[in-house]
Amino acid sequence: MVENGMNIVAVVTAPDKPAGRGMKLQQSAVKKYAVEMNIPVLQPEKLKNPDFLNELKSYQADLQVVVAFRMLPELVWNMPPLGTINVHASLLPNYRGAAPINWAIINGEKMTGVTTFKLQHEIDTGNILKQVFVTISDNETAGTLHDKLMIEGAQLLISTISELQEGKLIEKPQVVISEYKHAPKLFTETCLINWNQDLDKVYNHIRGLSPYPAAFTIVNNKKMKIFSCEKILFSHKHQAGHIQTDNKSFIHFACNDGWIDVKELQLEGKTKMNTADFLRGNKIN
Repeated sequence: MVENGMNIVAVVTAPDKPAGRGMKLQQSAVKKYAVEMNIPVLQPEKLKNPDFLNELKSYQADLQVVVAFRMLPELVWNMPPLGTINVHASLLPNYRGAAPINWAIINGEKMTGVTTFKLQHEIDTGNILKQVFVTISDNETAGTLHDKLMIEGAQLLISTISELQEGKLIEKPQVVISEYKHAPKLFTETCLINWNQDLDKVYNHIRGLSPYPAAFTIVNNKKMKIFSCEKILFSHKHQAGHIQTDNKSFIHFACNDGWIDVKELQLEGKTKMNTADFLRGNKIN
């Protein structure tokens, strides 16, 4: 937005948080950039705080843009004349929720996208302004798809704001069908691999959670995160979750209809590494 000559009157971001070994207060990347650009920064603990609301109102913004923040009260999103728009990493109404990128891959989708829409009371339900479609490749991970959508989303935001300024955009209500797909928050139990599933489902689950928060299984009573893998379509009579390894170069896990060939992993207490490097210092029983 800055690079495209838009007048940013203020930035709202999270309060500084302690991090690192010394637990020193760390600024968000958004705040650091805003400070460099001499843009005023607001960091409210509570979004309904009267002092914050008065300060926000004093900037007399025509439009507010929210990306990857928290839920806004109506006092905030309904403040500017043009309202507040959100950039969401899915083709709404599908994948409303906290983790649209992850769930699109976990569910084996071949297509996703980015939506700009107007905020209203219910989360991710506002009128659609613009959408762009993005293909999901067979070996896509949540990380690589995030980076694709980041670029597409930035461009979509710029065109949305420009067309809103010119009065060219027509808001379209979301058409909700009974079978639309959800993108709920990811929890630890979401990340546990179920080896009893078919190979494609396990493969999609692993890449849909890579690199964060990462799918995991339990090996030698320790949590093993799997970041990268390949499919081996080969019938077998082993129990789901059975491990095959030469303890030198490969680790395979049995699924219903094939094997997952682990390429990159992290055992609890260890660093992230490829399988061959891992097996040089660790043996699997």
